[in-house]
Amino acid sequence: MGIISWIILGVIAGFIGSKIVNKTGQGMIMDIVLGIVGAIVGGVIFSAFGATGVTGLNIWSLIVAVIGSVVVLWAYHQISGKRTL
Repeated sequence: MGIISWIILGVIAGFIGSKIVNKTGQGMIMDIVLGIVGAIVGGVIFSAFGATGVTGLNIWSLIVAVIGSVVVLWAYHQISGKRTL
């Protein structure tokens, strides 16, 4: 995947993940960063269980990235001390 694809996937996954975790979002830049990190984490998690990780800019990769971004956002909130509902 190219850098533009990672940014697009990161924006979408970070936005959806932040809405799932805390309903307000973290801001555009933080959503992108956490979404890209979430895509990587999601790919690692899925690969560890024998499933396909992020394969490109498609629905499966978006699902993997959103799950990864939820994990990353949850960990971020636990470390930063912010409460989630």
